[in-house]
Amino acid sequence: MVFAQAGDNNNAGQVGGNPSPADYFKELPIITRCWFGATMVLTLSVNFGILGSSHVPWDWYSVKQLELWRFLTAFCYAGPFVFNTLIKMYMLLQFSKKYESGIPFNTGAGGGTADYAFCLLLGMIGILGTYPLLASMGIILAPVFCDNLVYYVLYVWSKKYPNSNSSIWGFPVQGIYLPFAYLAMTVLTGSPFEGMLQGMLIGHLYYFVVDVVPQVYGKDFLQTPTFLIDYFGYDEYTPAPMAAPRNGGRGGFGNNGSNVVGGSNNNSSSNNTNGSNSQSRSGHNWGSGGNRLGNN
Repeated sequence: MVFAQAGDNNNAGQVGGNPSPADYFKELPIITRCWFGATMVLTLSVNFGILGSSHVPWDWYSVKQLELWRFLTAFCYAGPFVFNTLIKMYMLLQFSKKYESGIPFNTGAGGGTADYAFCLLLGMIGILGTYPLLASMGIILAPVFCDNLVYYVLYVWSKKYPNSNSSIWGFPVQGIYLPFAYLAMTVLTGSPFEGMLQGMLIGHLYYFVVDVVPQVYGKDFLQTPTFLIDYFGYDEYTPAPMAAPRNGGRGGFGNNGSNVVGGSNNNSSSNNTNGSNSQSRSGHNWGSGGNRLGNN
């Protein structure tokens, strides 16, 4: 398995330090969770014959026929059930997570989730825009771009964290050299590398505009759109907490001592009313032991 090491803290908040796959998935950053989840669902659907493979690749003629989903499916299909597909899925998960949960290049949202969403959007536009250009030059790429976008993210990550300690099959590789190590391995094994190279070149263009140009020329050409900042906010995206369900005091779980063991039910109405008023002031209580979520 090809992997890059990093200090992740994925066991936070898990009972016993052994999170289930569902818990791990829910803890992923929002953009990584959506991209990885969509890629997994689409890849499984195509391989199990639930969805026809002809509906997935990028095809400009089909897009003009209003098959607009191809703007997304072309970036969310990892390939057939082979070992390289597993590696691709692993790399998507790891490097998207590392870059998003770190501090992405700041283009207006404080190096947060909105900046990463803008980074991915620019990468997708760059890949789609250069696809016909490369075809006109005789460089024919596969019309699915998941691999291209993964290496785009990997290259941008390597520029943001050049001194990160990584490894391939146990061999230490500094972060700045990691994309080129993958590229060399791909070329030596005789696998197609054109899509990988396209993603890295677009990643370098993004890095140059977002980091080199502001430092050398003092100009910022890239600004995260307002609609992304309005949705994700500044810094890391944190979803709004769901409102706690109101408990009428009829169940023993979640009550704040309104039901007394061995007591009478004659005062249930009074207990329900008091419990509701107390709950509205102090938030929802979960379980026993006085641990309380909400306002103190």
